[in-house]
Amino acid sequence: MSTNSKTFAHKKPSVYIKTYGCQMNKLDSELSIGFLLKRGYTFAEDENDADVILLNTCSVRDKAEHKVYSQLGSLRDQKEKNPELILGVLGCMAQNEGDKIFKRMPHVNLVCGTRMFSKLPELLEGINGTNKRILAIGEDGEVNFDRLVTQRQNRYNAFVSIMRGCDNYCSYCIVPYVRGREFSRPDADIIDEVKSLADDGCKEVTLLGQNVNSYGKGLSGNVTLATLLRKLDSIEGIERIRFVTSHPKDMTKEIIEAVGELPKVCEYLHMPAQSGSDKILKKMRRQYTSAHYRELVEMAKSLAPDIKIASDFIVGFPGETEEDFEDTVNLMKDVRYQNCFIFKYSPRTGTAATEFPDDVGEETKKRRNHILLDLQKKISTEENRKMVGKSVEVLVEGTSKSDAGRLSGRTRQNQIVVFGLPEGSNQSNVSSSLPGKLAKIDIVDSTDLTLFGVIN
Repeated sequence: MSTNSKTFAHKKPSVYIKTYGCQMNKLDSELSIGFLLKRGYTFAEDENDADVILLNTCSVRDKAEHKVYSQLGSLRDQKEKNPELILGVLGCMAQNEGDKIFKRMPHVNLVCGTRMFSKLPELLEGINGTNKRILAIGEDGEVNFDRLVTQRQNRYNAFVSIMRGCDNYCSYCIVPYVRGREFSRPDADIIDEVKSLADDGCKEVTLLGQNVNSYGKGLSGNVTLATLLRKLDSIEGIERIRFVTSHPKDMTKEIIEAVGELPKVCEYLHMPAQSGSDKILKKMRRQYTSAHYRELVEMAKSLAPDIKIASDFIVGFPGETEEDFEDTVNLMKDVRYQNCFIFKYSPRTGTAATEFPDDVGEETKKRRNHILLDLQKKISTEENRKMVGKSVEVLVEGTSKSDAGRLSGRTRQNQIVVFGLPEGSNQSNVSSSLPGKLAKIDIVDSTDLTLFGVIN
């Protein structure tokens, strides 16, 4: 990296952003890049070529924060070689840790919280040439959703934030403390954004919210996720609409009916159960029972017969007995999830669950974790095998990451499909023309994670 002095007045420096964590963080990075591009900043592909390095962080687990601290430590030498290098920590960890980051990593210049992204250009201007530190974690910051629609990871897919924050305060979760209270965007603003994305060639949008199916809270009139889905379904150019993540306590028949009835809304529901035990669900403050969760699943399968459901589970939560764990195993067997994210419980500083004794041993947590992972792999393998011999609709995304000679995409149910082209076809012509198109794929093989096929 050059150590020559570069002032913002003469040349906008290059920025490198590394993103950790969830889809909301990925979108926040896209929004941040848009704000900076509008102000003339450039972006580096490699941190070693950057004048500004920003880490957009996750704070869901202590491990995620440790990873960022490790990365910041490794950047210390780079900062010493180039004192004018600006280092910034953005997002949930910034909001959670605040000035503790400066105390542990004094070479960091900027700590910018979850509601301050739109102020990045001004914050960086304030640091330039001074090497001073700025803490910007105000909880009353107004989130600016004005995005540069051309700035997204995939031309044909886009995340769209429809609400922010969470009011649930599950006992194990830090999100309400780092993302703040729930607030919803006006549906007219969301519709305008999706239309702009469609005009730019986007074919699929994923609506994001920490608790996406409580969308509408605080807005006037009868505005819900279901009414929003019905309005978005009519936008020309958009082929598919998804939404994540759904809290079971806020799932409604109206939302599920929209999934079953609207042609562009995909038959896929990420609805974390977290546990199959009512005792553990109560300690987690999840505000529903296992029976209610099962009723929602049955309703979904009845109103949208092609639907696939995904979940999250935590094993080894304080007080979880073998009987409680078996309730979770039975729920997984009965629902037959398409896929699950499965985690071992670990105490998260700042959450209510830290008041409970962490009384499930590490070996027991590991064993239960492996049992659920193995069970989910078995279910996914069996369910995907049922797809062999069928034809599915795939939105083609591009070349397969695992095989440059094949293309890949996803079904409406979010299944990954890798497929080849018919013999005799012009590989380069077809490969360049298919991305962004809907294609019929005949499935010929499968694993627990992937469907394999040939274009119809």
